[in-house]
Amino acid sequence: MDFNLSAQSEHWRDRLQSFFDREVLPRHRAWLEHAAVKREPAPFMGELQEKARAAGLWNLGLPELAPDEPGTRLSNLEYAPLAEIMGRLFWAPEVFNCQAPDVPNMIALQNCATPEQKQCWLRPLLEARTRSAFGMTEPDVASSDATNIATTMVRDGDDYIVNGRKWFITGAAHPRCSFLIVLGVTNSEAGRTRRHSCLIVPMDAPGVRLVRPLRWMGCEDHVAPIGELAFDNVRVSRSNLLGEEGDGFKVAQVRLGPARIHHCMRSIGLCELLIELMMVRSAERSAFGRAVIQYDTVQRWIAESRVELEQARLLSYRCAWRLDQAGHHGAWRDVSVIKVAVPAMLQRIADRAMQVFGAMGGSDDTPIHQALAWGRLLRIGDGPDEVHLRQIFRMETMPPWSIADSPYLAAHPS
Repeated sequence: MDFNLSAQSEHWRDRLQSFFDREVLPRHRAWLEHAAVKREPAPFMGELQEKARAAGLWNLGLPELAPDEPGTRLSNLEYAPLAEIMGRLFWAPEVFNCQAPDVPNMIALQNCATPEQKQCWLRPLLEARTRSAFGMTEPDVASSDATNIATTMVRDGDDYIVNGRKWFITGAAHPRCSFLIVLGVTNSEAGRTRRHSCLIVPMDAPGVRLVRPLRWMGCEDHVAPIGELAFDNVRVSRSNLLGEEGDGFKVAQVRLGPARIHHCMRSIGLCELLIELMMVRSAERSAFGRAVIQYDTVQRWIAESRVELEQARLLSYRCAWRLDQAGHHGAWRDVSVIKVAVPAMLQRIADRAMQVFGAMGGSDDTPIHQALAWGRLLRIGDGPDEVHLRQIFRMETMPPWSIADSPYLAAHPS
């Protein structure tokens, strides 16, 4: 097997790294000042996006762009090392129009939208003229079983009337979010997986109400602020139905596969940064007469982090390759494997980094506490660990022999 990146991938990685070092990283403290302190959009984001698009570094995570759609047209495997670079800063993906939840929504619209829907909703996303969200999780049901989703979408002539409540909607509290894709029940009498549909709901539709912005473990998502929304008799045209009625889970899965692998790719880049921070911090500080980096415990933490990170990277690259070769349906097992493995790794490495940094690791002076919270969130979001582990187990094949007849075990005396 050849584990080297292709020349194409190396080319784009070098270009992105150069742009990141030259244009993005020097703005990080200014971005923090605006987003985290003043709680306002960074005024230079539009300028950076224009530069990125001019450099050809645009819509990098969309391998199926149409000829008239702007973007770089990379495969999932070619995109993987680029996502790592962007993952070092939580806000960097937005510079290249690669942020969640917009990229998964673009993929859902590419695969399931009508030409009219694409012109109205997809095109503005591809050009970063708007932001979007995806409403699935609800406060009153166990959303780990998506068939529990209870928001209703009742036909009324050429419209649907939407009623329900969604929460922990990434991006719903963003001031530029103009629409969201909502999963709800359109036919309560259909089978469990055919009861639901996806509907494009404009944020300014009468009856859509932002109940509150939400935080996770005390952290705010400044790139795609999380929100809770109420839908009170929201009237939406039937022309906003995404796919066919009853295709809700099909549409959701089209977007969830890329969403999961992109989160994992970015998390690997974040872990690279955490290891670098551990190295620098432990080398610069002394305790009990020795540099912290000279202690066996710290050396083991860093070494274990490297081992786990390399394992996760290989799993993620294999998953990206499978997506390119077999599509979303052929890579579900690989997606579930990395969805379990990578967030757990991120939690462990962030926990070690926090221990190395001490109190500073839990402050806003470093990204460590946010990385720890993000890893914990990923173990729930886009399907909790238990659901993915159940899916992985179901893909195992029972051997054609019993324990008593196994050729691998010693025979018991009669």
